[in-house]
Amino acid sequence: MFKKKEILLLLILIVAVFVLSGCGEKAETSADQTTDQTQDQTAAPVPVNTSDWASAPNGRILVSPQWLNAVIKGEPADTYQNNKYMILEASWGPTSDDYKAGHIPGAYHFNTDNIETEENFWNIGPIDHVKASLTAAGITSDTTVIVYGNNPTDLAGAARVVFALMWAGVQDVRLLDGGLTTWKSAGYPTETKDNQPTPVADFGVEIPQHPEYIIATPKEVLEAQKDKNFRLISIRTWEEFIGETSGYDYIKGAGEPKGAVWGHCGKDTFGVMTDYVHDDGTFKSFSEIEPMWADWDISKDTINSFYCGTGWRACVPWLMAYMQGWDNITLYDGGWYMWEMDKSLPVQKGDPRTE
Repeated sequence: MFKKKEILLLLILIVAVFVLSGCGEKAETSADQTTDQTQDQTAAPVPVNTSDWASAPNGRILVSPQWLNAVIKGEPADTYQNNKYMILEASWGPTSDDYKAGHIPGAYHFNTDNIETEENFWNIGPIDHVKASLTAAGITSDTTVIVYGNNPTDLAGAARVVFALMWAGVQDVRLLDGGLTTWKSAGYPTETKDNQPTPVADFGVEIPQHPEYIIATPKEVLEAQKDKNFRLISIRTWEEFIGETSGYDYIKGAGEPKGAVWGHCGKDTFGVMTDYVHDDGTFKSFSEIEPMWADWDISKDTINSFYCGTGWRACVPWLMAYMQGWDNITLYDGGWYMWEMDKSLPVQKGDPRTE
């Protein structure tokens, strides 16, 4: 009888050991899953981009498709600490065919007419017009706004919107490097839904918050040129710069404001700005940009004002200089368009270095 009890106790002990071992294995597996989940929640943020622009003082403006995808999915994204964002497909006119054909999920079409008008000589403004357009688009000063163009030729328009939003007072504005082209190349999806923003009652701050970003008129340029350290920088094709063409069918006269230097552009007024970007529309490194500026005595030590025909192209190098931390930069928004209207203003043609 006693032996039977011993055997029974032994069997109970063996079963208990197996049960406890099994529970221990389950607990260990559960702990591993918790660790994995914790690691997922504290994963390293996706960098803003992987080019050398990321290390520039204000390089966070230029973002990669991977960064934008992380923001959309609610995953950690470097330098993004907001709880609201908006994606804008920037192009001229009403909802574009490109937008209808496919856009980044959640993106809204943003007409460049929202920040400039023909009546205002295509200068940014008037202020009341910009304010009404931004609030109608649901944009506030504390909204993170990511802007992109549909293809490499749309870069200037996207840069123009980025500049205008910064001028107005949006605190966190980003530009998708390469636009929709790089988004698709990265394998991310598009949608065809016509998204409509919800208007807001107030932008949040007075517009503009940064009037110092703009030189609006030829009169201001003439005043600035009294300083020998001032550089009026033409972001136009060489043919436009030397006065062979105006570059625009609605601008009759060719030439440049007297005293202008060439800041490069590309081969086509409305094409890809190949001196500044690669064929896919992504920014060239600043180490490629700086030497071509230096050839025309443009540097962080000079006082620099960028312009083109009406302001779009000039916003690209302005953004590059801004990202590099240059604080002596403006946009001459009137451009050749306003200068050419006043026949009393001095004009140059040809290469000023040899004339």
